[in-house]
Amino acid sequence: MSDIVTAAVAALTEKLTGAAFDGSAKFMIEGEGGIVIDADGVRASDEETDVTLTADAETFQSILEGDTNPTAAFMTGKLSVDGDMGMAMKLGSVLA
Repeated sequence: MSDIVTAAVAALTEKLTGAAFDGSAKFMIEGEGGIVIDADGVRASDEETDVTLTADAETFQSILEGDTNPTAAFMTGKLSVDGDMGMAMKLGSVLA
C-alpha cells in the first residue's frame, strides 16, 4: 500500500468519526490504489462498492483538505463518478 493511500485512510477515518454513512463508496487514487468507505469504516481495498470516485492524488488531497469542492472537481473533469450518483452526493455531504 502506498504512503498516499495510508495517509488518506487516516484522514478519511478522522473526517468520518461520528458521521453516519449508510452505503459503500470507493476512492480510486490513480496510480496509488483504492480506499473503501462503508458501515465498517475506512480501509485500503479494491472491493465492489455502490459508487467509485476516481481522481489523481493531487485532486484527492485537495478535496480532503477542503481546498477543492468535490462537486466542482466532478464538473471540471478532475473527479469521475461511476455508479450510484446519489451515494456520491451523500459522501460529499459527509466529507464537507
